[in-house]
Amino acid sequence: MSQSPSNFTRRFVQSADVTPETNPWTVIEWMCHPRLVAADKLLLVRAYMEPGRCHPFHKHPNREEIIYVIEGQAEQWVGSEHRILKAGEMAHIPMNTAHGTYNPHPHRLVFLAILSPADAPGPDPVDVSTEAPWNAVRNGFPPCT
Repeated sequence: MSQSPSNFTRRFVQSADVTPETNPWTVIEWMCHPRLVAADKLLLVRAYMEPGRCHPFHKHPNREEIIYVIEGQAEQWVGSEHRILKAGEMAHIPMNTAHGTYNPHPHRLVFLAILSPADAPGPDPVDVSTEAPWNAVRNGFPPCT
């Protein structure tokens, strides 16, 4: 996606403005990002997670996050606590807190991830899924790919 002066004054992002990107966990669509709009405090990504997929335990050292479910169900972890979130429900993840989003359900999961600030230093996200205790916290739960 190219940066042009018009991107820095854009107030609306429509379907034609969004390019799906595939990552190891989901297909994502950036809806609010410095490449698209002038927002410097917020990031917003729409994510599509197929059954059996997950974004295993990770953290954002310098960002907080909200996960808001639009469609399907998420097995959402924040630290060592988890809930099954349905459409219209959300989780708040404090800065530097390990968390993971899993879809062991038979239907696609669609959610919004809202992160702040947009411009944060350091690597992001930081994978902690192979570290104790996160490598064992889901023992007994359906595996994900």
